[in-house]
Amino acid sequence: MRLKKPDWIRLKIQGSKNSQAVEKVLENMHLNTVCSEANCPNKMECFERGTATFMIMGRNCTRNCKFCNVTTKKPLPLDPEEPRNLALAVQELGLRHAVITSVDRDDLDDEGANHFAETCKLVKELNPGTTVELLIPDFHARKELLDIVLDSKPDVLNHNVETVPELFEEICPQCKFENSIKVLDYAKKRGFVTKSGMMVGLGETFEMVVSLMKKLREVDCDMLTIGQYLQPSTKHIDVAEYIHPDTFKEYKRIGLELGFKRVDSSPFVRSSYHAEALNE
Repeated sequence: MRLKKPDWIRLKIQGSKNSQAVEKVLENMHLNTVCSEANCPNKMECFERGTATFMIMGRNCTRNCKFCNVTTKKPLPLDPEEPRNLALAVQELGLRHAVITSVDRDDLDDEGANHFAETCKLVKELNPGTTVELLIPDFHARKELLDIVLDSKPDVLNHNVETVPELFEEICPQCKFENSIKVLDYAKKRGFVTKSGMMVGLGETFEMVVSLMKKLREVDCDMLTIGQYLQPSTKHIDVAEYIHPDTFKEYKRIGLELGFKRVDSSPFVRSSYHAEALNE
């Protein structure tokens, strides 16, 4: 039986002319957002604030993670106009901080590294006052591909570990926890600000979450987001537990104690939620 949602899992539906304007820009520029594709609970709030997390390289992912609402099937060819269109959308929306993520493109020789780099460079070129956060796949921890991305000089290198190591094989069967740690470690050793995120409520214990935070600090990860897993559909893995807000507060307290510069931890937090606060 599916768990009944507790009182604290309530979301106010928001919408206004501002959110409609954001959707219109995305439509005109033929751009995708993880907000829509991943069925993010904060979509309308972010659109209302004039922000969005862009998702490049199409809507179809080559991996099949059990928590993710993004479609898994053969991807289409890359759109060569996408990097410039995205940069123009950032300009039109007047974003101070742009978050750019992608589907996994294991079908490409470079797994999409050059497309990421071109997009980052054009956003910076056309929007010199805008900071860029790249939320990247693991690229199988291939340093030559990570170098391509990092050479585009993002202001934040974000890569989500998603869940605790004990559940990784079940939740992300085509990924390896060790690769995720290698990505964050390599980016930090190259001098970048690093960030990661995870979901809770998948069956992990409190101790497992704290242990994962310690592993992230071992590679000097700067920022961490922790949010409640919400099942996108009956085809996805079930919610094992709805974590109480007090536990999220405790995770934040411990994370800051461990040395993270910033920890966002509450039920509706997602990896790019309020990411623009970096500039405050």
